[in-house]
Amino acid sequence: MPDPTRVALIQMACAPSTAENLDHAADLVRQAARDGAQLICLPELFRSQYFCQREDHALFALAEPIPGPSTARLSAVVREAKITLIASLFERRAPGLYHNTVAVLDHDSAEPDNISGIYRKMHIPDDPLFYEKFYFAPGDLGFRAIPTSHGPIGALICWDQWFPEAARLTALAGAQSIFIPTAIGWHPSEKSEFGAAQYSAWKAIQRSHAIANGVFVCAVNRVGHEHGDVILESPEVLKESDALKGTGFSPSASTLNKTGTLAPEGISIPGPGDHSTASGCNSGIDFWGGSFIADPFGRILAQASHNQEEIVTATLDPALVETTRQNWPFLRDRRIDAYSSITNRFID
Repeated sequence: MPDPTRVALIQMACAPSTAENLDHAADLVRQAARDGAQLICLPELFRSQYFCQREDHALFALAEPIPGPSTARLSAVVREAKITLIASLFERRAPGLYHNTVAVLDHDSAEPDNISGIYRKMHIPDDPLFYEKFYFAPGDLGFRAIPTSHGPIGALICWDQWFPEAARLTALAGAQSIFIPTAIGWHPSEKSEFGAAQYSAWKAIQRSHAIANGVFVCAVNRVGHEHGDVILESPEVLKESDALKGTGFSPSASTLNKTGTLAPEGISIPGPGDHSTASGCNSGIDFWGGSFIADPFGRILAQASHNQEEIVTATLDPALVETTRQNWPFLRDRRIDAYSSITNRFID
């Protein structure tokens, strides 16, 4: 049985600059490693502000291959600190084919950029300010347990976290801990009426996954108010000319600076809505933070605030998975002979 593992969740705020976010994430990962973390998880799509608040073809320039520039940068940190890192990226798989993808980088992996495995987001939302179907194809790798130096781990991504089937299949694949990079927050106009209930539901559904499957659940979110502003610098990521070469794409007005030309440092794409800090601004998303780690009984081992950058840490002991499943043998008592209808959209 693997030894207990010290894990860390990086709850961070994201700036418009992709280069700044990557630098900041690398610094926070190093800090967590210095503090003893062995397995570290970054929030969903941490390289930019959450851009899916609108549909804009120019934003496909954010995508990159895996392995690619970001995994190359992060793998250097992984090797230096001798850690395992879970990183959520906008994957360019092929021309016109993109995914919301987690890469698991392990210092013991001999694969390119130390990538032990990837998971592609299976459930893709399409809701106001969360227009992900415009950007991402559904994952086609299924739910999996990815091997690491600290045993097999599962990864789900944001919208996946609401589906019991996703957590169950990930656990059945052998994962004893499930990490869930997330970008979720309040619509400012709804926060006062629905905010507390929405966060409570988010936390409850993930704690229920921990209990139902006898696993640790580690949910990491971002913080801050965002409109989806993006500054895409080169050469740290794909250059604008490389990303769009041969596509026939003509930059929209939103990609142009005041002179009518592409900004010299790359693409600068402001998000929509009122960017003022005046009281009563109702545009953008107020990301609620609240990252947490739950044990197989659903008990909260550590939790972050709603409005501060934090590194959330806890020690995960796989022996607790074993004893919990012995006392609450939900996997043993599943009636797998009676569940075939679960693959129906609805039982009419």
